[in-house]
Amino acid sequence: MRGLRPLAEIQYLDYLLYCLQIMSDDVASLHYRTRGGQKAPVIVRTRGHRQVGIWHAGSPLAGIINLLRGMHILVPRNMVQAAGFYNTLLLSDDPALVIETLNAYRRKERLPDNLAEFTVPLGVPELLRPGDDITLVTYGACCPIALEAAERLSRLAIELEVIDVQTLLPFDTGGQILESLKKTGRIIFMDEDVPGGATAYMMQQVIEGQGGYYWLDSEPCTLTAQAHRPAYGVDGDYFSKPNVQDVVALAHELMNEADPTRYPPFS
Repeated sequence: MRGLRPLAEIQYLDYLLYCLQIMSDDVASLHYRTRGGQKAPVIVRTRGHRQVGIWHAGSPLAGIINLLRGMHILVPRNMVQAAGFYNTLLLSDDPALVIETLNAYRRKERLPDNLAEFTVPLGVPELLRPGDDITLVTYGACCPIALEAAERLSRLAIELEVIDVQTLLPFDTGGQILESLKKTGRIIFMDEDVPGGATAYMMQQVIEGQGGYYWLDSEPCTLTAQAHRPAYGVDGDYFSKPNVQDVVALAHELMNEADPTRYPPFS
């Protein structure tokens, strides 16, 4: 508010709970409360998802989405996307939260020549893998899981279209997910939040907000984490959150309903 552009660092996404009151009542609402007269272009940087530990692997996105209306909520799946988001935000005067993916730190990526200049637009999903049978909508740490599952499903003659929403606020401003649903007629929303969390938000945006209900050939599905904090340890994390086998099983179940002969139940 004094002309600076702070970048606040919060070590883990779980710790955001300590900051929500200030972010919600002060930062997110400032532009609205002052009728555009004041701005607070703070960027809050944090990280989470797919990390072993009860306070290091949470995903309270439902609360964040609802409490921080007035801030951009960005969920890059890798560090190159994160850099593009930061470049975009530095050209803006809007406050934002960027949630980096912990397990992406260990993944090799091609370094762009224009790392400090290229931007990633907000509210524009990215098609990661085309498919004709089922649309899978996800973000962040679930993207590589969805892509691996898509490869396995392809060997079962099921083609999964994988879409990374990239930003939850704003969400798919051009209706790209709806266009995918028009093609496939079936849709799965997946993330690491609890049931009824951010997947329910995404479903409402597409099925109700975009009129996606008109194009459904099967019931829309959500694939979420379990209804508790992540269990401790590698095995606990695996069984607490969606994994490749979960995606394969749910997608196959949808296709079995449509064509039991071609897609018989797993034995």
